[in-house]
Amino acid sequence: MTALFFSAFITLFVVIDPPGCAPIYAGLTKGAAPAERRSMAIRAVVIAGIILIGFALFGEDLLDALHIELDSFRIAGGIMLFLIALEMVFEKRTQRREDRAEKVAATPEVEDVSVFPMAMPMLAGPGAIAAIMLLTNEARGTEETLVVLGAMLAVLALTAAALIAAGPLIRVLGDRVEAVITRLLGVLLAALATQYVLDGLKGTFVG
Repeated sequence: MTALFFSAFITLFVVIDPPGCAPIYAGLTKGAAPAERRSMAIRAVVIAGIILIGFALFGEDLLDALHIELDSFRIAGGIMLFLIALEMVFEKRTQRREDRAEKVAATPEVEDVSVFPMAMPMLAGPGAIAAIMLLTNEARGTEETLVVLGAMLAVLALTAAALIAAGPLIRVLGDRVEAVITRLLGVLLAALATQYVLDGLKGTFVG
């Protein structure tokens, strides 16, 4: 169970990327009062959690309704996660997030960023949804499913802490340290994504 928890935790931590979300959130909430920043951070994480739990519990039923095999979803999810990993390694993901944040910040009527873009698509984006569905579908029984959900909640708790401490955190880490962390996480995610694709191909052609 411990190995399952850490595997799920690392996968979701890499995909959700709390250290990468923190500076974007700091930029989006620049000028807001500390209480407002805390409130929006908590709200964003709660909404993202609800979305991910929904897909974790009912994602398999959705696949059945659409007549999609789980192995096909493993392959598609692995490819999606691998593309995210490439963006992380070559810093394209950070640039895309910053561009999205600038567009939102340039719109005067947008004040509360907890739902968009923070909860969706930055926290509960396509990669996170694919990852949580893959992890819960591979879990055997209720106990392992709860372990996966516990890992997800742990990642979201760290994400909330990172968003709340976004301003001080980015000043401490600096841009160079953040870039190194993002690249290392990207390499790890690429390996995990490749394993998903291999498992899907094995299930399709062997099992």
